Amino acid sequence: MKHSPFGDYPKEKMPKKDTEIEPPAPIENFAASIAIKGNNILKKGSGLGGKTSSKMNKKKQIQSFAPKAGAIKKRKIPISEFRKYYDRGDLPIFIDHMGSGNRIDWKEDIATLDLHHYLPVFFEGIRELNDPYRFLAIQGTYDILDKAGGKVLSVIPQLIIPIKTALNTRDPNIIAVTLKIIQKLVLCSESIGEALVPYYRQILPIFNLFKNYNSNTGDKIDYGQRKKNNLGELIQDTLELLETYGGEDAFINIKYMIPTYESCVLT
Repeated sequence: MKHSPFGDYPKEKMPKKDTEIEPPAPIENFAASIAIKGNNILKKGSGLGGKTSSKMNKKKQIQSFAPKAGAIKKRKIPISEFRKYYDRGDLPIFIDHMGSGNRIDWKEDIATLDLHHYLPVFFEGIRELNDPYRFLAIQGTYDILDKAGGKVLSVIPQLIIPIKTALNTRDPNIIAVTLKIIQKLVLCSESIGEALVPYYRQILPIFNLFKNYNSNTGDKIDYGQRKKNNLGELIQDTLELLETYGGEDAFINIKYMIPTYESCVLT
């Protein structure tokens, strides 16, 4: 058989028959590739080195909710000056325990009292929740407003801070009592309503918070209507009284602080 179509190679150019290719050196076991061994290598983060193990159950994660603003949340009630005065015996009142109920007796005639001294102290006590302080402060305030009449006008600037403090407690019971006393205060004299107009910015912000604070009874009957403890209705009645007796500037100032209020005079 010829080496090629063109003839045979020269003999001197022919490869020697005894020349063989040396086999490669055997590969050591530690140098064998992953493909030959078939073993997986450790990847980053898949090993157990440096990790701790425990049989304890995983703690349940606390589900976080959106934080509450707490606009109508009750605030801490500061101790009133009324309590200090009563404990020291500086107030001209005492409780008369009768069979039909308790009432207040006065050691002095209310007409001769120094209103600039005593009336702010009684207004301080309307934020009290414990008896006898609560009973004495509220009933004493009503008694003074009944007898004093127009004399209360000169004391109005001293009453604003106690009223504001009582409203800022955001306690529905205290707010209800304060609203009833404000209504009584406005009705003491025709000029008191106008005197309160410059202080609307101190009083009315809490009105705006609780204006829609109504009790929804559905188709049931609210047998406690005579007690007038529904804040929404009390605030509406108080605003109407303030507008009625507050003069020409009352409505615009109320509207500035409570945008949802509608006039009861202009309609």
